[in-house]
Amino acid sequence: REQESSRGEQRLEALRDALQLADTPRRIECFDISHTMGEATVASCVVWDGSAMKKSEYRRYNIAGITPGDDYAAMRQALTRRYEKVASGEGVRPDLILIDGGKGQMGVAREVLAELGLDITMFGVAKGESRKPGLEELVFPDGRAPVHLSPDAPALHLIQEVRDEAHRFAVAGHRARRAKTRNTSRLEDIAGVGPTRRRKLLAAFGGIDGVRHATIEDLCRVDGINRQLAEQIYNALR
Repeated sequence: REQESSRGEQRLEALRDALQLADTPRRIECFDISHTMGEATVASCVVWDGSAMKKSEYRRYNIAGITPGDDYAAMRQALTRRYEKVASGEGVRPDLILIDGGKGQMGVAREVLAELGLDITMFGVAKGESRKPGLEELVFPDGRAPVHLSPDAPALHLIQEVRDEAHRFAVAGHRARRAKTRNTSRLEDIAGVGPTRRRKLLAAFGGIDGVRHATIEDLCRVDGINRQLAEQIYNALR
């Protein structure tokens, strides 16, 4: 345990030096978004505290009320829900926020923190052109030139570990939500709605709740759904 704690401290110090931070961060929170063609979108927030991941403080956010597949809106919702508590004095304030994404995601994160009146150091991790580990680009919210760390840099290894854990946690949450949605869906009981049409409907409206609240005209806009079938779906879900 002592060796692991010492190793964690060394990586945090390396991260501080690599990003030219004023202080060594103790608590890092990382966000990621997961969905399948806009269906069952889930955002994750994982926590590195001191020398290891702190799983008891992980959080998932089921995203709703956005255009399916809009990752920026999903990130905005997750960050707002997490940090409005910090702004009101209820939640624990992190020393560093890590966003899995590039300039677009960082722009959203910057706007959210500004709206909440919070000043917390953050940066994004954009995947390299070939999406291979070690080619990540670190993106800053203030427009500074992105930073590329050496593939063997301890700071990058820490970033990768936290980012990968956020991705794993988001994907697991998304799969569970998607399975629950599909298992409880009444779409499969409607004549004429096979797996392909069901998948298109769920993707178009972000899940069964979206399909249930869609109008007949909305349903007609989905590929493969004519008006007669749209009326059947509309009536069956009511």
